[in-house]
Amino acid sequence: MSGRERFLLVSVSTADAPAATRVRVWRKLRSLGAHYVQQSVCLLPDREPVRRQVERLLASVRADGGTARRLTVEIPDDAEYAELVGQFNTERDAEYGEVVERTPALLAELEMETARGNATYAEVEESEADLERFEKWLAKITSRDHFAAPGADEARAAVERCRTALAAFEDAAIAAQAGEGAARSPETALPASARLHTVD
Repeated sequence: MSGRERFLLVSVSTADAPAATRVRVWRKLRSLGAHYVQQSVCLLPDREPVRRQVERLLASVRADGGTARRLTVEIPDDAEYAELVGQFNTERDAEYGEVVERTPALLAELEMETARGNATYAEVEESEADLERFEKWLAKITSRDHFAAPGADEARAAVERCRTALAAFEDAAIAAQAGEGAARSPETALPASARLHTVD
Protein backbone atom coordinates (compact mmCIF):
# COMPACT_ATOMS: atom_id res chain seq x y z
CA MET A 1 0.00 0.00 0.00
CA SER A 2 1.48 3.36 -1.02
CA GLY A 3 1.48 6.26 1.39
CA ARG A 4 1.68 4.02 4.42
CA GLU A 5 3.03 5.84 7.47
CA ARG A 6 4.53 4.91 10.80
CA PHE A 7 2.84 5.14 14.18
CA LEU A 8 3.75 6.26 17.66
CA LEU A 9 3.13 3.56 20.24
CA VAL A 10 2.52 5.40 23.51
CA SER A 11 2.50 3.66 26.87
CA VAL A 12 1.66 5.63 30.03
CA SER A 13 1.32 4.59 33.66
CA THR A 14 0.14 7.14 36.20
CA ALA A 15 -0.05 4.74 39.15
CA ASP A 16 2.52 6.75 41.14
CA ALA A 17 1.34 10.14 39.91
CA PRO A 18 -1.44 12.41 41.24
CA ALA A 19 -4.98 11.52 40.19
CA ALA A 20 -5.19 14.74 38.21
CA THR A 21 -2.35 13.51 36.00
CA ARG A 22 -4.35 10.50 34.86
CA VAL A 23 -7.28 12.72 33.83
CA ARG A 24 -4.98 15.18 32.06
CA VAL A 25 -3.24 12.40 30.13
CA TRP A 26 -6.55 10.83 29.09
CA ARG A 27 -7.92 14.19 27.91
CA LYS A 28 -4.79 15.07 25.96
CA LEU A 29 -4.44 11.73 24.21
CA ARG A 30 -8.14 11.77 23.37
CA SER A 31 -7.82 15.29 21.95
CA LEU A 32 -4.98 14.04 19.74
CA GLY A 33 -7.15 11.22 18.40
CA ALA A 34 -5.30 8.32 20.03
CA HIS A 35 -6.50 4.81 19.24
CA TYR A 36 -6.17 2.52 22.26
CA VAL A 37 -4.95 -1.00 21.58
CA GLN A 38 -5.14 -1.93 25.26
CA GLN A 39 -5.38 -0.15 28.59
CA SER A 40 -2.75 2.64 28.87
CA VAL A 41 -1.33 1.81 25.43
CA CYS A 42 -2.37 3.70 22.33
CA LEU A 43 -1.35 4.50 18.78
CA LEU A 44 -1.06 7.84 17.00
CA PRO A 45 0.26 8.65 13.53
CA ASP A 46 3.94 9.57 13.58
CA ARG A 47 3.58 13.14 12.40
CA GLU A 48 5.67 16.06 13.60
CA PRO A 49 2.90 18.11 15.29
CA VAL A 50 1.57 15.01 17.05
CA ARG A 51 5.04 13.86 18.04
CA ARG A 52 5.88 17.19 19.66
CA GLN A 53 2.71 17.19 21.74
CA VAL A 54 3.22 13.58 22.78
CA GLU A 55 6.80 14.30 23.90
CA ARG A 56 5.65 17.25 26.01
CA LEU A 57 2.89 15.15 27.56
CA LEU A 58 5.22 12.26 28.41
CA ALA A 59 7.76 14.62 29.94
CA SER A 60 5.06 16.05 32.19
CA VAL A 61 3.95 12.54 33.20
CA ARG A 62 7.49 11.66 34.24
CA ALA A 63 7.78 14.94 36.15
CA ASP A 64 4.63 13.98 38.06
CA GLY A 65 6.11 10.62 39.09
CA GLY A 66 4.50 8.47 36.40
CA THR A 67 6.18 6.36 33.74
CA ALA A 68 5.84 6.89 30.01
CA ARG A 69 7.37 5.54 26.82
CA ARG A 70 7.06 6.30 23.14
CA LEU A 71 8.11 3.90 20.40
CA THR A 72 7.90 4.27 16.65
CA VAL A 73 6.37 1.29 14.87
CA GLU A 74 5.62 0.26 11.31
CA ILE A 75 2.71 -1.84 10.10
CA PRO A 76 4.18 -3.87 7.24
CA ASP A 77 1.05 -5.80 6.32
CA ASP A 78 -1.28 -3.89 3.98
CA ALA A 79 -4.45 -5.49 5.30
CA GLU A 80 -3.48 -4.85 8.91
CA TYR A 81 -2.59 -1.25 8.10
CA ALA A 82 -5.93 -0.73 6.34
CA GLU A 83 -7.74 -2.24 9.32
CA LEU A 84 -5.96 0.11 11.73
CA VAL A 85 -6.78 3.17 9.63
CA GLY A 86 -10.36 1.94 9.51
CA GLN A 87 -10.45 1.80 13.31
CA PHE A 88 -9.21 5.38 13.56
CA ASN A 89 -11.89 6.42 11.08
CA THR A 90 -14.63 4.52 12.88
CA GLU A 91 -13.85 6.45 16.06
CA ARG A 92 -13.92 9.79 14.25
CA ASP A 93 -17.10 8.89 12.38
CA ALA A 94 -18.79 8.20 15.73
CA GLU A 95 -17.87 11.73 16.81
CA TYR A 96 -18.99 13.25 13.52
CA GLY A 97 -22.23 11.31 13.92
CA GLU A 98 -22.91 13.02 17.25
CA VAL A 99 -22.67 16.39 15.53
CA VAL A 100 -25.13 15.27 12.86
CA GLU A 101 -27.52 13.95 15.53
CA ARG A 102 -27.54 17.17 17.53
CA THR A 103 -27.77 19.84 14.84
CA PRO A 104 -31.47 19.21 14.05
CA ALA A 105 -32.35 20.56 17.50
CA LEU A 106 -31.01 23.99 16.53
CA LEU A 107 -32.80 23.89 13.18
CA ALA A 108 -36.05 22.94 14.93
CA GLU A 109 -35.61 25.77 17.43
CA LEU A 110 -35.11 28.33 14.66
CA GLU A 111 -38.14 26.99 12.80
CA MET A 112 -40.30 27.10 15.91
CA GLU A 113 -39.30 30.66 16.84
CA THR A 114 -39.90 31.78 13.25
CA ALA A 115 -43.39 30.23 13.29
CA ARG A 116 -44.11 32.02 16.57
CA GLY A 117 -43.05 35.32 15.06
CA ASN A 118 -40.31 35.47 17.65
CA ALA A 119 -37.40 36.38 15.39
CA THR A 120 -35.64 38.73 17.77
CA TYR A 121 -32.10 39.87 18.36
CA ALA A 122 -32.01 37.98 21.67
CA GLU A 123 -32.96 34.75 19.91
CA VAL A 124 -30.34 35.41 17.24
CA GLU A 125 -27.63 35.80 19.90
CA GLU A 126 -28.70 32.60 21.65
CA SER A 127 -28.67 30.64 18.40
CA GLU A 128 -25.30 32.14 17.44
CA ALA A 129 -23.86 30.73 20.66
CA ASP A 130 -25.26 27.29 19.78
CA LEU A 131 -23.81 27.48 16.27
CA GLU A 132 -20.42 28.54 17.64
CA ARG A 133 -20.40 25.49 19.90
CA PHE A 134 -21.09 23.23 16.92
CA GLU A 135 -18.34 24.90 14.90
CA LYS A 136 -15.78 24.54 17.70
CA TRP A 137 -16.81 20.94 18.29
CA LEU A 138 -16.46 20.13 14.59
CA ALA A 139 -13.06 21.84 14.46
CA LYS A 140 -11.80 19.74 17.37
CA ILE A 141 -12.92 16.51 15.71
CA THR A 142 -11.36 17.58 12.41
CA SER A 143 -8.04 18.31 14.14
CA ARG A 144 -7.78 14.67 15.25
CA ASP A 145 -9.21 13.18 12.05
CA HIS A 146 -5.87 11.91 10.78
CA PHE A 147 -7.15 9.76 7.93
CA ALA A 148 -10.06 11.76 6.46
CA ALA A 149 -12.92 9.78 7.95
CA PRO A 150 -15.88 9.63 5.56
CA GLY A 151 -18.34 11.03 8.11
CA ALA A 152 -16.69 14.45 7.97
CA ASP A 153 -18.64 15.61 4.91
CA GLU A 154 -22.02 14.90 6.48
CA ALA A 155 -21.05 16.67 9.71
CA ARG A 156 -19.81 19.73 7.83
CA ALA A 157 -23.01 19.81 5.79
CA ALA A 158 -25.09 19.60 8.97
CA VAL A 159 -23.29 22.57 10.52
CA GLU A 160 -23.57 24.49 7.25
CA ARG A 161 -27.35 23.94 7.27
CA CYS A 162 -27.44 25.50 10.73
CA ARG A 163 -25.35 28.42 9.54
CA THR A 164 -27.67 29.01 6.58
CA ALA A 165 -30.81 28.73 8.71
CA LEU A 166 -29.42 31.16 11.27
CA ALA A 167 -28.59 33.69 8.56
CA ALA A 168 -32.20 33.52 7.34
CA PHE A 169 -33.46 33.85 10.93
CA GLU A 170 -31.29 36.91 11.46
CA ASP A 171 -32.67 38.46 8.26
CA ALA A 172 -36.18 37.87 9.63
CA ALA A 173 -35.22 39.51 12.92
CA ILE A 174 -33.85 42.55 11.09
CA ALA A 175 -36.98 42.78 8.96
CA ALA A 176 -39.21 42.46 12.03
CA GLN A 177 -37.34 45.22 13.84
CA ALA A 178 -37.51 47.46 10.78
CA GLY A 179 -41.22 46.80 10.53
CA GLU A 180 -41.78 47.77 14.14
CA GLY A 181 -39.88 50.99 13.65
CA ALA A 182 -41.90 51.88 10.56
CA ALA A 183 -45.16 51.18 12.38
CA ARG A 184 -44.43 53.82 15.01
CA SER A 185 -45.44 57.39 14.45
CA PRO A 186 -42.66 60.00 14.58
CA GLU A 187 -44.00 61.15 17.94
CA THR A 188 -44.38 57.78 19.64
CA ALA A 189 -40.94 56.77 18.41
CA LEU A 190 -39.51 59.34 20.81
CA PRO A 191 -39.17 58.71 24.52
CA ALA A 192 -42.02 60.19 26.53
CA SER A 193 -39.79 62.82 28.11
CA ALA A 194 -38.81 64.15 24.69
CA ARG A 195 -42.28 64.47 23.22
CA LEU A 196 -43.67 67.95 22.59
CA HIS A 197 -46.90 68.86 24.28
CA THR A 198 -49.16 71.65 23.06
CA VAL A 199 -51.23 73.86 25.36
CA ASP A 200 -54.43 75.64 24.56
